[in-house]
Amino acid sequence: MASDVLFYIFAGFAIMCAVSMVYHKNPLYSAISLVGVFIALSCLYVTLAAPFIAVVQILIYAGAIMVLVVFVIMLLNLDEDRRENRLGYLYAVGGGLGLILLAQTFFIFYAVMRAPQQAVNTAETAGKTLSIGQAMYTEYLLPVEIVGVMLLMAIIGGVVMSRRLNQEQIETVVEAEMNLRNQQEEKDDFRIAF
Repeated sequence: MASDVLFYIFAGFAIMCAVSMVYHKNPLYSAISLVGVFIALSCLYVTLAAPFIAVVQILIYAGAIMVLVVFVIMLLNLDEDRRENRLGYLYAVGGGLGLILLAQTFFIFYAVMRAPQQAVNTAETAGKTLSIGQAMYTEYLLPVEIVGVMLLMAIIGGVVMSRRLNQEQIETVVEAEMNLRNQQEEKDDFRIAF
């Protein structure tokens, strides 16, 4: 009974934060509301006895990914974005898709309530930290490394997008950096000191 109450509390908090994320015009407020959704999902994972996934949800999504999103929002200065009326039809499309999602949610709720209850096998290690770590660094090592490279590319892309320099300015910055490096090498060269 207590697990049902906790589920409804955390699910309601996640829904409120998701609505707040969509409602706010300021993208920074939307990002903070998305952090609230991630925290509520992490609490739901704790109630499902998956502590590793709950911690990863907080560390990776609410921590690292949202820091990157906030940096991109701040670098691109999106708070002065004007709303255009020519995309008004998207409200109807979004409402229709929202009704379809609501119907799917009720169908899943109905299917879960009609499913037979089975006892939990505590001998299985699915969701435990040791089994996830062994799978990540043995069987799934290549996809983990590919995700790491993709995140690095996203960071580099964010930096490149934030630097709005034309070609002459870029060449000037590169020349200044090269001159600084050459001066540093000459200063460190012991033969010039004599």
